[in-house]
Amino acid sequence: MKKLAIAQPKGVTPKTLSELYPRLYHMAHEDAWEQIQRHGLLSTSSLLNLWEVKGKQRSAVESEVRKNEVELRHPRRGKVVIRDQKPLYEPKLRKALIDCTVQEWCQLLNRRVFFWPTVERLVTHISARGNRGKNHLVLTIDSYRLAAAYEKTITLCPLNSGNTIPFAQQRGKNSLMRMSEYPFRERLARGPYYTVVELAVETGVPDILDFVVSADYMTSSGRNIKQLSRITF
Repeated sequence: MKKLAIAQPKGVTPKTLSELYPRLYHMAHEDAWEQIQRHGLLSTSSLLNLWEVKGKQRSAVESEVRKNEVELRHPRRGKVVIRDQKPLYEPKLRKALIDCTVQEWCQLLNRRVFFWPTVERLVTHISARGNRGKNHLVLTIDSYRLAAAYEKTITLCPLNSGNTIPFAQQRGKNSLMRMSEYPFRERLARGPYYTVVELAVETGVPDILDFVVSADYMTSSGRNIKQLSRITF
């Protein structure tokens, strides 16, 4: 007699999440530290608000796939660099989207700041062709404290939402789920690398320094990452 599959309850608490992922990792532009100290770690949309970017310039940054870095300058706030989205190959993305347009997907991503939950995914990201050989600022975050403080605005994702290379997994608005809705227990059987692929916080984390364990400048030759220096703060 065939056994019936028992549905696993959905959701994950900050405590359970942090037991599997005690640290989170964010890779920022090498010049980002000064602005992070001033304003925290903000989403692209929040930066555009703060830098008072409007009209066509804003639409090009926020609603289209960015093929290159964008440098913004403000008379009082200075310079900030918004990173490119080259891994998000638009033709593949368009075919992979199930319930939204490319424009809507870009807007969805740009309203969040993203963290990797494993060192392995950080290494893959920093070692990608477009990132290797460059210096990057890497923030290591206390997972439990961040998740406990921002649980209501955190979304978890089972795929790399900003990448369609070498292939594009299907994705849509429901790919980024609240912690209370995420199928954590169901995916746990796949191991930590696949249980949660990304953690994101809507609008950003203005008080990110309260959760930073370390801030390092790192680089990669393509296989391993190398710590260049550590920031004391």
